[in-house]
Amino acid sequence: MNTKTLDIASVRKDFPILDRKVNGKPLVYFDNAATAQTPKQVIDVIVDYYSLYNANIHRGVHALSQEATDLYEVARQTLQKHFNIKESSEVIFTSGTTHAINIVANGFSTILASGDEIIVSALEHHSNIVPWQMLCEKTGAKLKVLPMNNDGELIIDAFDSLLSEKTKLVFVNHVSNALGTINPIEEIINKAHSFGAAVLIDGAQACPHIKPDVQALDVDFYVASGHKMCGPTGVGMLYGKREWLEKLPPYQGGGEMIAEVTFEKTTYADLPHKFEAGTPNICGGIAFGAAVDYMNNIGFDTIASYEHELLQYATTKMKAIEGLKIYGVSDRKASVISFNIEGIHPYDLGSILDKLGIAVRTGHHCAQPIMDFFKIPGTVRASFAFYNTFEEIDTLISGIEKAKSMLL
Repeated sequence: MNTKTLDIASVRKDFPILDRKVNGKPLVYFDNAATAQTPKQVIDVIVDYYSLYNANIHRGVHALSQEATDLYEVARQTLQKHFNIKESSEVIFTSGTTHAINIVANGFSTILASGDEIIVSALEHHSNIVPWQMLCEKTGAKLKVLPMNNDGELIIDAFDSLLSEKTKLVFVNHVSNALGTINPIEEIINKAHSFGAAVLIDGAQACPHIKPDVQALDVDFYVASGHKMCGPTGVGMLYGKREWLEKLPPYQGGGEMIAEVTFEKTTYADLPHKFEAGTPNICGGIAFGAAVDYMNNIGFDTIASYEHELLQYATTKMKAIEGLKIYGVSDRKASVISFNIEGIHPYDLGSILDKLGIAVRTGHHCAQPIMDFFKIPGTVRASFAFYNTFEEIDTLISGIEKAKSMLL
């Protein structure tokens, strides 16, 4: 592992929002699993684009269009290199992870037949449940669920009994957004492939912490969002193996995704344009590439090592608080802690923490089946990034204690 010491003071200077005060208190931002903050290096790229390069891309003969096209395609190559994707044409820019999943779900509506089976894990975000339910309603396929245990881990032994020759598609998140569990995706991919099933991995929560190698994983589809990785909202990525992307029909019709159009017949463009109808989020794509460059400059081993220290420190401190229960206690976790305090509704706790300048997420985190499993309405979720500090965790702990004294 190639780790270097993180200069946290220097890193924090890159993020202007961290100087903000909220309710008169210094901002403590622990809602990174919802959206990461954006460094000035990425903000500068956004400003530069609209100041110097703003033009529609592809097909333009004028200088601005060609310069903007070059920047956009360089960003695609940045993602290709980062995820170790074989060809840049296997990188599809999307509006985010949800859009990327829906492209695949829509495409499989032409592949699945009644009686086919697809498998989802019990740890999924709603965006990796609902499109597949819609797909099953459309095709007559059956949705099966890979169960979880009380530690917030998938029961992999149950996967063997769910898999069969009828299994056509398996989808699971790399990291649970609600609990932080890192799932054993290598094992899931290998087992699914032994039955000829395709696999989609939702990497939205993993990519801020882990650098996936899609060729080593041999995964069929991998999806991610820019705003989880210090980039802007409204942009994401779908990776698909060429043979799968060529099988799937286009998701949307319009400009850019065509080769030739007549009233009798339209032929579709080659990859990646087949799935990129209309004017894309040009600035977003360029900024997504800049965000990936920024994180790689810090180093993902360095990020993972530091965030693990934050996670261990916060976990130890929280376990010492009477009445506090942590949900998701796997040994393999990203820097997320989902918790409740006995007798306090998560919304009430989150509201008091907000008054103290501490941003956490409360609710079911778009993962209602997990909350139903634990028989709770929701949790408070504190999620840490490489620009957070141990002192901020101390502030959170003090805030929880203060909220307890006020609400109990």
